[in-house]
Amino acid sequence: MAMETITLADFMAGDYEAYEYVKGELVPMPPPTIEHGEITVNIGALLRQHIREYQLGSCSTETTFPIGKSGRKPDVAFLSKERVPENKRQASPVPPDLAVEIVSPSDISYDVEEKALEYLEAGTRMVWVIHPVTKAVTIYRTPTDIKILTINDTLTGEDVVEGFQCAVAEIFE
Repeated sequence: MAMETITLADFMAGDYEAYEYVKGELVPMPPPTIEHGEITVNIGALLRQHIREYQLGSCSTETTFPIGKSGRKPDVAFLSKERVPENKRQASPVPPDLAVEIVSPSDISYDVEEKALEYLEAGTRMVWVIHPVTKAVTIYRTPTDIKILTINDTLTGEDVVEGFQCAVAEIFE
């Protein structure tokens, strides 16, 4: 596909599987590593099981969400049942309640932090940034409410994914 100028609405309506739409440009997403895929499955499965058991909403991977003037695809996302759109055969019309980003070898720390803050500005209630190298999770609630958990800690869904908890170490098994 040739790189073309498109609008956010075009991006949200289209099928741009290997791209995000950031500040008016299509940005290629590098293919995930095996480690990235394993972590995505681990956290996704843990979240999905809890969300499904308690009928809290929808858990998805690589779904496109409107984040400000961008179209972002968190590695894992949660939408509360009140916010799940009726038509699931489209990109989400609203930002996720929880966005999970897993840091890849090609990621630049500055960009990951900027993305976490963009999610919050767009209305996402909590962002988890998972760091495979340090086996840590950075939790963003607001630009000033940020905490880091290590493999000795327990990750919880707080008031966003109520009742969810898992050992941080489980994410990296």
